Amino acid sequence: MNSSKPLVIVLIGPTASGKTDLAIEISKHFNMRIHNIDSRQIYKEMDIGTAKPTKIQQKVIKHYLINLTNPDKPINVKEFQEIATNSINDQISKGVHPFLVGGSGLYMNSIINGFVSPEVPPQKLFRNKLSKLGQKECWEILQICDPISAKKINAEDKIRTIRALEVFYTTGKPISIQQSINPPPWKILEIGLDCNDLNERILKRTKTMFKNGIIEETKNLIYKYGVNLPLLKTIGYREAINVIKNNQKINDAIEITTQKTINFAKRQ
Repeated sequence: MNSSKPLVIVLIGPTASGKTDLAIEISKHFNMRIHNIDSRQIYKEMDIGTAKPTKIQQKVIKHYLINLTNPDKPINVKEFQEIATNSINDQISKGVHPFLVGGSGLYMNSIINGFVSPEVPPQKLFRNKLSKLGQKECWEILQICDPISAKKINAEDKIRTIRALEVFYTTGKPISIQQSINPPPWKILEIGLDCNDLNERILKRTKTMFKNGIIEETKNLIYKYGVNLPLLKTIGYREAINVIKNNQKINDAIEITTQKTINFAKRQ
């Protein structure tokens, strides 16, 4: 590997594994800044349900790529890849080693591996039809037309499911065979974080989320953007909505959120 390439340090690990606290300690020791690579923490007003670094933590260490847009103005992977790459290169130009922190999913892969998706613009009418059809049916359709992508996409991930179907509808080809790799000109030092008590950590974090106000945060999001906001269909927020509608008790919501998060962590 060419030693002249700028060094980018990456900390990856499953959700609730303690990445934020460890990243802050590492950043303080080496005088680095953190680039949060998280598909939900890029949205404003979604703090508790996404386990976003607290305001105090963000004051201790500067965090980039947080609160980039409002929840009703989604940023897709390609857009995020461009924003993040520009931010990383800006840090490199200042002689700072960028420190990327996040899971090992699509957003991180798009940056450190140069994962490139086909350039297909949003198909508004088609998206509306899919939304009316329902996520369960959409994901079942995806299993038929693009089984490779279906294995990688959470059955409840409405945004990625619709995007995969949108690409297939527009091009006639599965998104999985149109994706390519264009690695950035960096030297990547990857640090993996794992822990034996992950399930217990997830349960503890879920309880904290409900104790610290995910219900009120969800109510605020519903008030501002409507109950059909796609991001409210993600883990934690969906269960909070069920509590708000009196379809679930809080203890049941915590249990369901915990199990869904555990299943999600297994795929990271």
